Amino acid sequence: MLTKFFKKKTTEVYQPIEGKLIPLQEVSDSVFSQKLMGDGFAIEPQSEELYSPIKGIVKSIFPTKHALIVESDVGIKVLIHIGIDTVELAGEGIEVLVEEGQRVDQNTLMARINLAFIRKKGKSTDILIVFPEIKNQALDFELTGKTYLLATLEC
Repeated sequence: MLTKFFKKKTTEVYQPIEGKLIPLQEVSDSVFSQKLMGDGFAIEPQSEELYSPIKGIVKSIFPTKHALIVESDVGIKVLIHIGIDTVELAGEGIEVLVEEGQRVDQNTLMARINLAFIRKKGKSTDILIVFPEIKNQALDFELTGKTYLLATLEC
């Protein structure tokens, strides 16, 4: 009976877009590759539809549409960063389909991304999934592409 009080709270992390999964340290932006923003992973997208990587609430949508923050029910925040240096595009090429305060899950379409437009502008289309508040522990993500569920984080 007491086990329900001591049960660890978890957040499941899903692959939010079709594409090749890559370790965060392999992305071209040193702020992300050195994990200065936190641990996570990246995806070289093959689809233009971006879904939420976790169940939770949309906490922030950057005015330039290149980044969103979602917080899980147990308080784990994830930064979803669309492309590298795409802040310079001022929202062009990205259609955000959610609103701040909206509840989302792995089946919620969050954005449509015009990959061809972003590439034409000379920007990387890598999607970065970063956990900014988890900096001092190694996260273990399943990046083999064999599973849709990439990790279960505990807090």
